[in-house]
Amino acid sequence: MLQAVIDFINSTGFMAITFQQVIMIGISFLLLYLAIAKGFEPLLLVPIAFGMLLTNLPLAGLMNPHVGHGHEPGGLLWYFYQGDELGIFPPIIFLGVGAMTDFGPLIANPKSLLLGAAAQFGIFITFLGAIASGLFTAQQAAAIGIIGGADGPTAIFLSSKLAPELLGPIAVAAYSYMALVPVIQPPIMKALTTKEERVIKMDQLRAVSSLEKLLFPVVVTVIVALIVPPATALVGMLMLGNLFKECGVVGRLEDTAKNNLMNIVTIFLGISVGATATAEIFLQKETLAIVALGVFAFGVGTAAGVLLAKVMNKLEGGTINPLIGSAGVSAVPMAARVSQVVGQKENPSNFLLMHAMGPNVAGVIGSAVSAGVLLSLFGGY
Repeated sequence: MLQAVIDFINSTGFMAITFQQVIMIGISFLLLYLAIAKGFEPLLLVPIAFGMLLTNLPLAGLMNPHVGHGHEPGGLLWYFYQGDELGIFPPIIFLGVGAMTDFGPLIANPKSLLLGAAAQFGIFITFLGAIASGLFTAQQAAAIGIIGGADGPTAIFLSSKLAPELLGPIAVAAYSYMALVPVIQPPIMKALTTKEERVIKMDQLRAVSSLEKLLFPVVVTVIVALIVPPATALVGMLMLGNLFKECGVVGRLEDTAKNNLMNIVTIFLGISVGATATAEIFLQKETLAIVALGVFAFGVGTAAGVLLAKVMNKLEGGTINPLIGSAGVSAVPMAARVSQVVGQKENPSNFLLMHAMGPNVAGVIGSAVSAGVLLSLFGGY
């Protein structure tokens, strides 16, 4: 009987847990705190943090790969992870994003496309930084750089193609920074703008016709697919979702894409992304470099958008609030909301949300196109 008790104790996770796993479990608790107590994008951080917790509990085997022909099945989260690794979940997320997105502000003010493009500058600067570090190959550096687009699905999609061995750290960094947009962006925005610029009130956008909104997803799909074919999967699904929204004849498909399907895939994607953050993989110098490069990429993208908006404001005679430039990163609609919040703190009568949504949705397209460009350069397309 005593031996049975000893055997049971030895079989528990308490006897197998390592100091590194304790650290990762602590990080998962911190992310859960930020999500639940502070409200930092809980729809992303709660499943990611809980997946991180599950994968670092010893002996559970939830990320064990499938071995053999059915004799040793893989862990539950490993099967979820196949949707990330095979590039299935990101386009489905883009389908849902498209169904929820109003491209009207971008259509009404096409110049905001430039702000979305400027924010992608962080991707390519960080790519060069990753190369210069000597820790990563060109393919790995390209996958790391895409974090600067603040687009989790795109980061997963590109990493699965170019650097699958880094998919976990890149995905965790990308989604963590997306969730921390309200913390990271405001100091950069305030540092690069003056009080006079932050209080600028912008004129109301023109009304956009239904025909313009209907043609937009079709035209964008054709143009992007012809110029950057590797971006077709992401942009095509984004625009299909938007076509569901704007055509007015497939309400059930629109509802499914932006609600049930989106929620289901978000759960699977979030928990499987978190499950890649094992102690063995995460607590390495390369992973710490990815985390540092990721926040650098995000900061550069935010700064580039704000600086271009400042230039546009000068050229337009002081009619553009530079705060909307920060929304060029593709964290929709978080980045646009941050522009609104910062602007309204400076001037309570200021309403920048719709103006910021233009560069924000442009950033979604821009990050997907940037991923296509990097795939063309380094993916053998």
